[in-house]
Amino acid sequence: MENSNDIRKKQLLNGVIDTHIHTNPDIRRRRLNDIELAKEALRVGARAIVIKSHLVPTMDRAAIAEYVVPGIHVFGGITLNSYVGGFNLAAVNVAIKMGAKIVWLPTSDASHEKRLQGKKEGIVSVVDNKVVPELINILKTIAENNIVLGTGHLSPEETLVVVDMAKELGVQKIIINHPEWWSISMSITQQKKLAQYGVYFERCYATRFPGKEYQKNFKSNFEAISEVGYESTILATDGGQTENPMWSDALVESIEYMLSAGLSQEIIDKMTKEYSAKLLDL
Repeated sequence: MENSNDIRKKQLLNGVIDTHIHTNPDIRRRRLNDIELAKEALRVGARAIVIKSHLVPTMDRAAIAEYVVPGIHVFGGITLNSYVGGFNLAAVNVAIKMGAKIVWLPTSDASHEKRLQGKKEGIVSVVDNKVVPELINILKTIAENNIVLGTGHLSPEETLVVVDMAKELGVQKIIINHPEWWSISMSITQQKKLAQYGVYFERCYATRFPGKEYQKNFKSNFEAISEVGYESTILATDGGQTENPMWSDALVESIEYMLSAGLSQEIIDKMTKEYSAKLLDL
């Protein structure tokens, strides 16, 4: 027999889509593997999940998870870190042919984040306020295939340059990944400038500065939604860490905070269901 917490969870998560969850296998232990995540998503009534890895493409893993767990849409993509060759057009083309829904720009390998950690290496996306040629070719491919561009861990300044070029090249679907992440720390002014391009801000459960524990983003996320607008917001978790709750519990907690802060269920539905569905062609 279900307890009241499970009933509440299923009420809040029925039909939701989470665009950002990390799973095993990984070099860092995650809470669930792909199939376990798909089963949990189905159990709580979610419509779709997106598996993300900093290391390897995930669209093939997603296809297997969806096959094993019918009744839930499972998507993946490719993150352009060094492990796939950085701005590797061949890797992007193959990923798209295999069903990738999102191409994420460098995350842990982004030169911006590396510099903040006192390291010199890193993948450079912008030089002299211009997008590097290798990335331009990838942006063209994303536009031609009408899939999602995720901005990864670029600096706010780099993100603006890349988004401007992406829109010029015809990219229609852009997610600004966790603008509250420690290495991004995007200001409201910067977010408002980016919002004019028709992007979506993916506001996630928590952030963690190097060497520190995770801190929940609810207050800063709500303030950003209030200032920038819910119309450009996707609520996601960036979940899967063993230090954080189960992704479904994290999303419930986020939704409950937003409801208690005064956002309507209609607005919550747009941020957790409608906008993500449009981006994923559901």
